[in-house]
Amino acid sequence: MDSTLSYFINQLDNFDPTLYQPLVSVSWGRDIDLRSGITMSNESTSFIRSSFGAPGTLNQTGNMPWISAETTAIPGVTVNGQRLVKPLRLLGREPNYSSVELQRSQLTGQPIDVQQLSAMNVLYQMNTDQMVYIGATEVGATGLLNSSEVTAANVAAGAAGGTTWATKTPDEILADVNTMLTAAWLASGYAVCPGKIGLPPANYSLIATQKVSSAGDKSILTYLMENNISKNINTKPLEIVPIKWLTGRGDGGSNRMICYTQDESMVRFPMVPIRRETAYYQGIKFFAPYIWAFGEMEVVYPETLRYADGI
Repeated sequence: MDSTLSYFINQLDNFDPTLYQPLVSVSWGRDIDLRSGITMSNESTSFIRSSFGAPGTLNQTGNMPWISAETTAIPGVTVNGQRLVKPLRLLGREPNYSSVELQRSQLTGQPIDVQQLSAMNVLYQMNTDQMVYIGATEVGATGLLNSSEVTAANVAAGAAGGTTWATKTPDEILADVNTMLTAAWLASGYAVCPGKIGLPPANYSLIATQKVSSAGDKSILTYLMENNISKNINTKPLEIVPIKWLTGRGDGGSNRMICYTQDESMVRFPMVPIRRETAYYQGIKFFAPYIWAFGEMEVVYPETLRYADGI
């Protein structure tokens, strides 16, 4: 009887007909840009990651490509392009119910067509959230938070001997953040300094509620946002957000934090949003198929991302 939303109700019972759905939290739309131009007809997505080579390239000791009157050959330039291909996979769900089930559900004030559509949309959002952040092991896909292309390192131990933020001072926490940002900045040849940090909810709660000192009037979160290297380089505030998927994602099951630049040219997710196909009847049952497509996280510039574990 529960699955048809039919119940025996006492005449003296004050029944609330509202159907309270499971609580769900998704944040993928906040933390990643989608790759544009993807359609359902595509079977894969790809891009070219290039590297350059040139004799006489400028470096810290000079080595300029000088030429003179005696020069017989001018140094050239070579370009090597690596094409990276990721599959685009179809997914689908199909709400279905009979005409009798629909009439009965309408009689109870709980129309099954509306409820099934709502459930499917929630599941679609949950599936997208998982694919964006951690991918899917059954197809060998990784996401924003566990890509093998991104460098991961453990944070340094604090004066108390531990690496977790619960045992660290505000200055030690700030040092962890700036060390991670600087490492990504250095890896990019000082071209890009990440402008966004993701934290496990417990760590975010800790720095958002704990004051810098007993005499201070600002939280560690505010302190971090005001005293980080990204703010000074990018001339805009560092964005710090909680991401539930980071809990236990680090080395040895520890908490992980991530820094990256949220931009389609740096990292992006290819997908085709959900759409409804032609509905059909089979006997007395009505079927409404919906399909969508997921690619795999494209880390265009892996050096602009960084993981820090053990927090």
